[in-house]
Amino acid sequence: MNCLIMVRFRNCSFYRLEGKDLINKEKILSILEKIYPGKYFYYKDSIRVYDNDTFLMGRDNYKKYLFILGDKETANRFSFENIDRININENEYIIEIVNLNSKNLCLLKGIFADISPVPCNKRKSFGTGDRLGIATPAHIRAIKRRDDIFPIIAQQSVRELNRTNRTWQDVIDDARWGYFESGVEIPFGADADHIKEINDLKEAADAGFTMFTVDPSDYIQDISSLDKSEITRNYYSLDRLAYLEKKYLGKNLTLEGKKYCIDQDILIPIAVKYIRALDRVSSLYDFLKDYKREDFDFEVSMDEIEEPVTPLEHYFISEELTNSGVNFQNLALRFVGRWEKAIDYIGDLNIFEDELRKHTNVLKKFGGYKLSLHSGSEKFSTYKLFSEITEGNFHIKTAGTSWLEALRTVAGSSPELFRDIYSFGFKCFKKDRDSYHLTTDITKLPLIDDVADNDLADYLEIAGSRQIMHVTFGSILTSKDKKGRYYFRDEIFSTLHRSEDTHYKLVSSNISNHLNLLTN
Repeated sequence: MNCLIMVRFRNCSFYRLEGKDLINKEKILSILEKIYPGKYFYYKDSIRVYDNDTFLMGRDNYKKYLFILGDKETANRFSFENIDRININENEYIIEIVNLNSKNLCLLKGIFADISPVPCNKRKSFGTGDRLGIATPAHIRAIKRRDDIFPIIAQQSVRELNRTNRTWQDVIDDARWGYFESGVEIPFGADADHIKEINDLKEAADAGFTMFTVDPSDYIQDISSLDKSEITRNYYSLDRLAYLEKKYLGKNLTLEGKKYCIDQDILIPIAVKYIRALDRVSSLYDFLKDYKREDFDFEVSMDEIEEPVTPLEHYFISEELTNSGVNFQNLALRFVGRWEKAIDYIGDLNIFEDELRKHTNVLKKFGGYKLSLHSGSEKFSTYKLFSEITEGNFHIKTAGTSWLEALRTVAGSSPELFRDIYSFGFKCFKKDRDSYHLTTDITKLPLIDDVADNDLADYLEIAGSRQIMHVTFGSILTSKDKKGRYYFRDEIFSTLHRSEDTHYKLVSSNISNHLNLLTN
């Protein structure tokens, strides 16, 4: 979306500007409108003043910009790359228009420190993934008045990066610009999600992320397909066998009123299943601690497995992480029931409530961390339980839900484009669903050709349709024709730019629906 940098210097003699005008919001907007009549829309809330220089964001019909108004020394002080510069009052004052690129952002965050993420400082936290990089102002609109919840407004997983061809730097830069546009001054975090490799940790740390979610699922042993002799053989091949037996065999433990005396029948399957994964977590944490050399939040993801984590397994996981010196703030477990993308919880809520109470009691034995809920989008039936039972010690992750609201905006603004997107996603679903746990049967969905234009947005209320659109986002955003032109990406961004107000309202309302159930 960046354009070629073209510097133009012009004089403006039809408007007299005084120093006091540079800190008057209404005056600033009046000045800009007179100089650029009807050309730009300005984000009034974004106006900030620093040392008598004024900064704000605006947009034209195609993209967004940062506007800077200051005295004649402003350009020398900051050295922003500009696409337009106007001199006023015989060079006494200037107006600069600059691109939203990394270099200009680096200069801006040197002026306004709050546009950089920080570690979480609250018990409750909520992550808002943004696959397009343009929804942050809407996310902030939903969360900015909820003082008890810490927002993680830059959140993306390795899988999402790979499927959208974005980088860690893209994610955090887009979130920072969106934060500046919103005009708030609140602490926020940035979560590099589902990291498996050290190189991703390094790149995310270099980009400025403050939260790191590591995913050791490749090291978790699936013991469901092994017979008892195979499990035992695996156990006796463990590197830390002597340590495990000395620490755990014969240990008495009480969980939820039930007493355990840990013997080999208990220890062997748990150790075989998890110990290599926990060693991997420890090595990733040790690298990050040495590399980043400043405070960060660390989350361990144990949710990308088929079988639910039992309370006894939860105890073993937390005990081993603690003994290894891993200072973790969040732990994501595979809970009972089905946690499919884009739809509500599937399962018996009474059983989930009972299991969650057990897990919360394990958490209380250790303290110092929160339970994290992945695939948290649209799990409306569970939020009140999750908030109350954990006593507010929770982190919730959402991502695909905001992408779906973007598509809802497209459906209302450009029905034909939405039909083409959906038809394409339908064809890609079989391939793209492989890395997701879904039960969608696409043969049972109503044909989109039978849906009227005015009802297309409601088509996204159908569970199967939501899941198709949720998991095919990468193919939709990155596929090109034979000439190298995107099939849909540019049209999607253009449509959302034109319909920004609607887009923001839909995303903000949707996130508010999540938060209302967690905080009320």
